[in-house]
Amino acid sequence: MSQQAVPDPTVSRRSNPPRRVLIVGGVAGGASCAARLRRLDESVEIAVFDRGPFVSFANCGLPYYVGNVIEDEGALLVASPEMFHQRFNIEVYTDTEVTAIDRSTRVISVRDLRSGASRSERYDALVLSPGAAPIRPPLPGVDLAGVFAIRNIPDSRRIRSWISDRGATTAVVVGGGFIGLEMVENLVHRGLAVTVLEKLPQVMPPLDPEMAALIKEHLATNGVTLHLGDGLARIDENPGGGLTVVAEHGARLPADLVILAIGVRPEIALARDAGLAIGSRGGIVVDAQMRTPDPNIWAVGDGIEVPDVLTGQETVLPLAGPASREGRVAAESIAGRATRFRGVQATAVVGVLGLTVASTGASEKGLRRAGVTNFEKVYLHPGHHAAYYPGARPIHLKLLFSKPDGRILGAQAVGREGVEKRIDVIATAIQFSGTVHDLAAAELCYAPQFGAAKDPVNLAGMLAENVLNGDMPAADWLALGRGDELLLDVREPDEFAAGHIPNAVNLPLSQLRDRHAELPKNRDIWISCGVGQRAYYATRFLTQHGYRAWNLSGGYATYTAFRDAGLTT
Repeated sequence: MSQQAVPDPTVSRRSNPPRRVLIVGGVAGGASCAARLRRLDESVEIAVFDRGPFVSFANCGLPYYVGNVIEDEGALLVASPEMFHQRFNIEVYTDTEVTAIDRSTRVISVRDLRSGASRSERYDALVLSPGAAPIRPPLPGVDLAGVFAIRNIPDSRRIRSWISDRGATTAVVVGGGFIGLEMVENLVHRGLAVTVLEKLPQVMPPLDPEMAALIKEHLATNGVTLHLGDGLARIDENPGGGLTVVAEHGARLPADLVILAIGVRPEIALARDAGLAIGSRGGIVVDAQMRTPDPNIWAVGDGIEVPDVLTGQETVLPLAGPASREGRVAAESIAGRATRFRGVQATAVVGVLGLTVASTGASEKGLRRAGVTNFEKVYLHPGHHAAYYPGARPIHLKLLFSKPDGRILGAQAVGREGVEKRIDVIATAIQFSGTVHDLAAAELCYAPQFGAAKDPVNLAGMLAENVLNGDMPAADWLALGRGDELLLDVREPDEFAAGHIPNAVNLPLSQLRDRHAELPKNRDIWISCGVGQRAYYATRFLTQHGYRAWNLSGGYATYTAFRDAGLTT
């Protein structure tokens, strides 16, 4: 029997070269795409190009490296080029910039930033993960020494060195969003006196103003100086050293260093120059499989536009979680799977000097911008665990839901403990198109040190159910003082005397059954208490006795938030 010839593998490779997938940019989107694709397909050739010195690092940890909370820079490195090569057979080229895409020949132009040498690389599939760059407004002084933005590990190194070498004691943070407040916390941790300059009238722009007011008060209590409703005009260099930040309204803020945390902008130059579609929000246009209109090019991460699952509008969302999932979807699409990206709901959390701020879904102002008006809201301030167990801390929670079906639209919460746990539960409910009835019925962990028999999530659902079924008609805080309603405070006299809504009258719940005849039946009665519970009891009693009773959700605690936000007197 003749021996069968064995094909020469070298010849086979020449005639059928492996499919080549090139990924431009690492970190969350690009790195997750590369690793997932290798797990799905051992036959493809994968290469990643990143113009920075690190391909996969924890950029969310950068402020904490500045603050010395994370002391070891190596802890920020998620994966090295060596690990990608050894574990996944993926080639990683750092300090390498992709300068152009020729879509007709499927070739990219690459430049080695260390040597200056240029070359071309062929692709069968191309994934763009360009990320987003910190905004540096075209204003005088933004490029002075001592003015920083933070995007990568070298940025954080420079800030750390500047603080240490100069003995910095004062800082101005321009921008009061997520990165801005994380930098505030870490600069305070380093012992610096910090001032925040924010163009909008509130910190944390994604939140509704009355919820952001809780953060403003907390920052002020912790010694942070706030200049809200005032933007950056220029930065001056002082003759004797240091900087002066000059605000649009004329304020002059001295600083040893300045952090620009105004926001980020999608890095789209490479895609735009290649003729790829750019959307109205400034991001690369992709479909549900992360594919651009070019069938051989995908895009993921902070540089793309994705649908908001609550409003249906396209948005740019620079968060690591969605970027990582987008990278995974792109890998599965390249591998021939039908996986689709569902969109985003902007679930996020930030720590601010011991305070936790978290949100998911749409805000009230976001709903109104999108033209959504058929919704309701409730406020509540429950303890993060059972009140009888020592150490209970309040969670200030706002829940938004549609009428009449009760679909959950969004939630925001502020507190010291247990905040992110509750927002995570609500975020999961949103993902499955859950309603407030689902929250009311949710079976959650309970032991007195962890929660309560009626968890804050349950309470939020129950309050919302009461609004929907008419058991607790809700008055609108934004309409306070605009009508002829009677404001009724049902707390005890000593509580009322300590602070109350202007023009409110006091009739304690403990006396309401005996004295309700003193109240008018031909006038709306808006009822408040401390946090809303007694006002609810009063609302139920009065409505059943023929009164036009309405509950001011969240009580005096919510009123103070609206007052501090400048939304009511």
